[in-house]
Amino acid sequence: MAYFIVDSSRIGYLKYIIEKHLVLNEQNGPSMDISSFLNTGIYTWVVLPLLIFLARVCDQTIGTIRIMFISRGDKLISPILGFFEVLIWILAIREIMYNLSNVLGYVAYAGGFATGNLVGIYLEEKIALGVRVIRIITQQDASALAASLIKKGYGVTNIPAEGSQGEVNVIFTMIHRYDLEEVIKLVERFNPKAFYTIESVISVKEGMFPAKRSVFWRFFSKPPRFCRRIRILKRQQMSRKGK
Repeated sequence: MAYFIVDSSRIGYLKYIIEKHLVLNEQNGPSMDISSFLNTGIYTWVVLPLLIFLARVCDQTIGTIRIMFISRGDKLISPILGFFEVLIWILAIREIMYNLSNVLGYVAYAGGFATGNLVGIYLEEKIALGVRVIRIITQQDASALAASLIKKGYGVTNIPAEGSQGEVNVIFTMIHRYDLEEVIKLVERFNPKAFYTIESVISVKEGMFPAKRSVFWRFFSKPPRFCRRIRILKRQQMSRKGK
């Protein structure tokens, strides 16, 4: 009987030791796994450069868009973007300073900077904030072009003028920046040889504009500009071959 009691106490003690060991593993296991992973070659040569690259892309993209808002005189969004830009940059440069012997970190930092510029320019073109004024000068009859612009909802001012080679028509129209390509297509369709200039406008009061389009429409209604340029070059080559 005494033997059974001693044996049961040993079993209970072993159960206590095992349960305590499992609890300690549950508490310390994930942190030990993370710390051990941070010391592996995969993290040092793959994960860390990738994180530095992505952080640099983000902060440089934000910086490019911030400059766009600064040029428009925005006093609210620009400081907010600047805060997150510098915060992300500090996190990226911190990892660079802690891993000075990692050459891939330098490459990722520089590559992220270059890629961030491209992404920022692409997003800035898609957002297309601001207003532009187009001045169109043509020796042909501009009534059809003016009527087409008015039909599209643009405000038009048509002025007869005198040029160095005779009488001309001068058309002024104020448009949103994201409508610029559509207006240029109309000008080239009705007056292919027309001379036109495009200027930025700091501020506008009232005026006649088409209905505003959402940012979602601007992103997905048109292909990227480099794709459109490739199409234009192909059309020019085809027209040259036809001639």
